[in-house]
Amino acid sequence: MYSVLCNDRVIVKDENAHNLHNRRYYGNLTSIGLELSFIEALYLLIREKIEIFDENDDSVSVEDLTNIIRQKHIFSHYLVYKDLRTRGYIIKTGFKYGSDFRIYERGHSPGDGHSSFLVKILSEEQNIKVRDFSSYVRVAHGVRKTLLLAVVDDEYDITYYNIEWTKP
Repeated sequence: MYSVLCNDRVIVKDENAHNLHNRRYYGNLTSIGLELSFIEALYLLIREKIEIFDENDDSVSVEDLTNIIRQKHIFSHYLVYKDLRTRGYIIKTGFKYGSDFRIYERGHSPGDGHSSFLVKILSEEQNIKVRDFSSYVRVAHGVRKTLLLAVVDDEYDITYYNIEWTKP
């Protein structure tokens, strides 16, 4: 599918772009096409589902898009996205909830109900304040979702921690 690199997004201009959104829940449909984040676009580019071109109509390679993602310091987000997508989850942005992603259980979709999990991504060297950690848990609990901490180490291995609210 023909796609164009635009600022901070990739726009799928192909007439069949709606299939990626309606059947697989990628991106957001707009009047100009299917808008994909760089993370979604790299995942689809590697899987050879889309082709990406820049403003000069030059092909954007996997290496080119990976470099852009690394420059934006979101490569760990791509790794978590890829891991969860590969496991069959539907992933959408979690900004509204102060997290990196929200994910839907296998067999559920954004139109069928609410997501089950919020995902916060950390590197293993990253410090987190107790106040921030507490707010992530409180928000997840308040919207009836489970918080998953995805910790990415230096070797790009991911460890997930299921965090739940408990009352003493």
